[in-house]
Amino acid sequence: MAGTGGGGTSAMTALPSQADVADRDAPGCAALVRSFAWQDTPLGAIDTWDSVVRGTVEVLLASPVPMALVYGDDYVLIYNDAYADLIGPRHPEAMGRPAADVFGDLWRAPGVGPVIADVYRSGQSFLEAETPVSVARGAAGRIEQAFFTRGHSVVRDRHGTVVGVLTVAAETTQVTRRLQSLGELTAQLAGALTIDDVARVVLSYAMASFDVDHCVFAVDDGTAYRYVRRIRGEMLDEADERLPPVWKRTRPGVESPLSVAAESGRSSFQADGAPLAEVATDRHERRIRALAALPLRPPSLRGALTMGYRSAHAWPPAERALLNAAAELVGQAAERARRFEAQHGTAQLLQRSMLPEHLPELDTFRIAARYDVGVDGNAAGGDFYDAFELADGRLAMVLGDVAGHDVRAAAVMGQVRAALRALALTDPAPPSVLAGLDRLVGSLGAESRNNEIFVTVVYGVLDTDDGTITLASAGHPPPVLRRTGVAEERATAELVKVPPGAPLGLGGRWQTGQVRLEPGDSILMFSDGVVERRGRTLADGLDDLVTATARASSGDPRNLCALATAAVAGPTDDDVAVLAVERAVTMSRSATMQVAAEPTGPSRVRHWMSTRLREWGVPETVIGAAVLCTSELTTNALLHAGTPAQVHVDLSAERLLVSVADTGTRGSVTRAHTDALSSRGRGLGLIEELSDSWGTDPTVRGSTVWFEMLLRDSRPR
Repeated sequence: MAGTGGGGTSAMTALPSQADVADRDAPGCAALVRSFAWQDTPLGAIDTWDSVVRGTVEVLLASPVPMALVYGDDYVLIYNDAYADLIGPRHPEAMGRPAADVFGDLWRAPGVGPVIADVYRSGQSFLEAETPVSVARGAAGRIEQAFFTRGHSVVRDRHGTVVGVLTVAAETTQVTRRLQSLGELTAQLAGALTIDDVARVVLSYAMASFDVDHCVFAVDDGTAYRYVRRIRGEMLDEADERLPPVWKRTRPGVESPLSVAAESGRSSFQADGAPLAEVATDRHERRIRALAALPLRPPSLRGALTMGYRSAHAWPPAERALLNAAAELVGQAAERARRFEAQHGTAQLLQRSMLPEHLPELDTFRIAARYDVGVDGNAAGGDFYDAFELADGRLAMVLGDVAGHDVRAAAVMGQVRAALRALALTDPAPPSVLAGLDRLVGSLGAESRNNEIFVTVVYGVLDTDDGTITLASAGHPPPVLRRTGVAEERATAELVKVPPGAPLGLGGRWQTGQVRLEPGDSILMFSDGVVERRGRTLADGLDDLVTATARASSGDPRNLCALATAAVAGPTDDDVAVLAVERAVTMSRSATMQVAAEPTGPSRVRHWMSTRLREWGVPETVIGAAVLCTSELTTNALLHAGTPAQVHVDLSAERLLVSVADTGTRGSVTRAHTDALSSRGRGLGLIEELSDSWGTDPTVRGSTVWFEMLLRDSRPR
């Protein structure tokens, strides 16, 4: 098609001759077209162009949509400003050059040059829908994948001869990616177990997919709506994403776009105005001009999702449909999460009601325990622990496991634990207690005609005068003994040598072993969920637990319980129970403060704690760090639980232990979440930076977050 540019008419005056260009100052591609030496290309001089070609170029240059004309057998390029934005640094040198020279290997890629060549040769127009194309963005020419719907139309001259191909490219990257993100939203919501999980997913989706300035997710709590918000510019790091979102409550009786959408079940879209002016709580909400309010419409839950912009926004029909679809998915996920939380709460309450709510408080022995539900979290399990004082002042301690993850296993567990207490209070000798439990389990199996009741127990009696523990095991893993280091030596850990015995219900006979806790030593009992992992041997898991125990920053039982639940890598489907006892070097001092759920709570805690620690002679550097961390934890407990909190301080010669407990029922349910501190990112950073160890302990109601600071060479006066 070279040389077909002649035959134009002078009546087409929109494109002036090259002689006129010097007197014109048109911007962008239009100016470039007018100034280009077309006589050196197959098109010929601009004032000789074919009238159809001239008209096509006029339309192309005036269009705000990316358009390009390739002319002749060499596919000489003519394009507009919008198309120039797509080709990045190839502009302006691309104008008037063969397309193959401009794009190089990209021109030969499927969906690019071959498509245009086929249209040119066949004379048949072609529409490409949602095609991925590599484009160069910005002055740096950064290559990225974009999506376009492209129409390739044949251009014929006034004689009907095919002389080129006009491509109109409508970028659909945003729409396509939003549809893709809707699929990703579906997948992420499928894994959201709790309302907190749903909120995290929704807020991230809205900010990433729609680039909004303001997003609110709200669900009803019976009397009002509780909501969580994210705004543009919020600095969120990886730690924040792991933590529970900060919930607030709407003011009762105040009508807002959010509450109207939730109550009416109808979406609303405001393109410009002040939609939050009457209900705004801060400057961020007062600046919102465009707002979409979308109801969550599952049968058993009311709620809403709002998204807003600080500038006017038209909310086109396709976007409205996408938002409504997203809200439908979010509503279904929120309903599932609420059902899960109710079921989980019932199962967890049943489980924990069978465990001791409080452990004994002894002068020179510290005791802690922890119970984590398995991956499911909806079923009660059979793991249990107990520690109680005997009539002669000794301490009975036990950890057991009933096979199964259902109500039957929990019921057997409750019977075994109750029977063990009764037997131990009568005759605490380990062989006698295990023999009695063996008869009980055998009787339960015969009564239910179930020969598959499988119960293991490790039981010991601690003499609090000399630290001697007499132990017996009924098919249960042996405890771990941690010996504290002296002088420059490091702490060591090993499995206690307990004579093996048969699980309960098999008519076995049990022998005892003894171990003595010296001041600073600790013993850790655990269930098999701590050390068993798929694809790994039990020996490997035991080795990992022993190593983690030896490397612990201290032998504090709370610290050991937290470390034990994370000592072996990989997920577990089993419940996890641990019980730890430490023989203290010296008696510790402790104090407890009840904190009301009111704004002055954290400041009262700071004053009380500073005063108490100074009375005890704690170094000022430790006081400052401890008070700061405790204030963060107290603020978090009052904010998230909305109930009073309890701050407990325990000081020994070697360490300061602080715990903050709340009584809220909304909380974490999976092990990954219970290992994450429930404060904002700043609080998490403070605890990790200033403390030697920290952790969370789920309780019957609510949770406890604690941290430990070693005093090292400092000693209280």
